Amino acid sequence: MSHYGVLVISHGSRDEGWVQLVDDAVSAVRMPKDVPIYASYLELVEGRLIQDGIYSLEAQGVTDMIVVPLFVSSGSTHIDEISYALGVIEQPILETDLEPFDIKARIHFTSPIDDDPVIAEIIYDKIKELSASPSQEIVLLVGHGSKEKGFHLKWRKGLEQLAERLKALGGYDEADVAMLLPDQVKRKMTWWARKKPKHTVVVAPLFLSEGYFTNKVIPSRMEGFAYKYNGQALLPSPLISKWIEKQIASEISEGETGDETQWSKEQD
Repeated sequence: MSHYGVLVISHGSRDEGWVQLVDDAVSAVRMPKDVPIYASYLELVEGRLIQDGIYSLEAQGVTDMIVVPLFVSSGSTHIDEISYALGVIEQPILETDLEPFDIKARIHFTSPIDDDPVIAEIIYDKIKELSASPSQEIVLLVGHGSKEKGFHLKWRKGLEQLAERLKALGGYDEADVAMLLPDQVKRKMTWWARKKPKHTVVVAPLFLSEGYFTNKVIPSRMEGFAYKYNGQALLPSPLISKWIEKQIASEISEGETGDETQWSKEQD
């Protein structure tokens, strides 16, 4: 009989506050009583790395491991290397120092955030206080991005679809996207200043948690332009826990937990 467990993977940080926000979100995930969950990190959090999580779950008898990559885009090169190290793909697209993990359980790899409507709700909730007259505003969704071929296109697709969701939620006149890598911010801000000079640009960061990019990089790229920005990232938000639950539910059915009523009860 299959015994499911959940391994949540995020990047990691030396900032204990960053890690705590992720830990809190994972701790708030409602799970069937017999399905363990572990918050692991790609790097920088010693004793809580991906292999540590694998060993912990397998020690609890897990035979089927649902892996939830808590990354904002499938265009992240980290998704590529993690997929390889977990055996989800045979070879990485880009070279990586990440070695294949020691795994006995079957891996069920879910998708990262991308343009999920739940995430659009989170972003809108964070930026709506900045909005005074949506019909005269442009929402600019800013993400990390990637210069790598293929990965760049995935980033752009996810950002654009998410921006359209934001436009609909907030009733904004326009929605656009910009990546930090490659640096597209100046070009996009210049374009809108010329095209709709009387409009206000509301900047929405697509980052898991506040930190260097939201506090330093984005404001520095915006120098010389008029805009509204509060730097609020996705976390903290109870909807991240809901998103994780949705990812888990996409891979597990009620009967497979060993308690057919528990899963549905926990999700109500």
